[in-house]
Amino acid sequence: MSNPKLLDLFCGAGGCSVGYHRAGFEVLGVDHNPQKNYPFEFVQMDALDYLRQQGHKFDVIHASPPCQAFSRATRDKSKHPDLVEPVRALLRETGKPYIIENVPGAPLIEPLKLSGMMFGLNTIRVRWFETQPAIFFAPIPVRKHASTARQGTQPIVNEQYICVTGNFSNVDYGRKAMGIDWMIRSELTQAIPPIYTEYIGRWMMNLVFGQTLDVMDLGALVS
Repeated sequence: MSNPKLLDLFCGAGGCSVGYHRAGFEVLGVDHNPQKNYPFEFVQMDALDYLRQQGHKFDVIHASPPCQAFSRATRDKSKHPDLVEPVRALLRETGKPYIIENVPGAPLIEPLKLSGMMFGLNTIRVRWFETQPAIFFAPIPVRKHASTARQGTQPIVNEQYICVTGNFSNVDYGRKAMGIDWMIRSELTQAIPPIYTEYIGRWMMNLVFGQTLDVMDLGALVS
């Protein structure tokens, strides 16, 4: 049997796509910008147009609409479109299982909240995921949040946790912290660790396709 097909909209350089691929999906990415480092089949096109035209051909759809309208780092949020609602409406029209990913504060419905500390990564990078069918169970954190964490480009160290925040001025360290080895610095700043979507992808394989995967045992995920 062929692997289920997953459409990754607003895919960037493929952080989410790699996670879903590791979970067993055949992935195609769509972005309006060229993505020379994207590791799978890629279509350069407006994500909403592609979703309208081709979304029905996929088994599961992931979308990461722009986060600037909700990001704390954005000074004038009025200059940036809120695409979450239009994306959700189109996803629901397809009738397909879906995931919407965005930053904390985005208007997602009962989102699953994941961070690097849940997977033993040296980065916090909290992201929210609205999923249909709903996934409510996040992994138990394997590291505690650094009480001294602050925004910046250097590692912050205390007894409990080493975290990396900011824009990853040290590219090699950022790649190791994110579990990503193919992106340049500008791509890393926009990416999320693939382990997040590998976790979600395993749940989807279980909930949608009935595949028996031990999604709660992170031994296969956390290195």
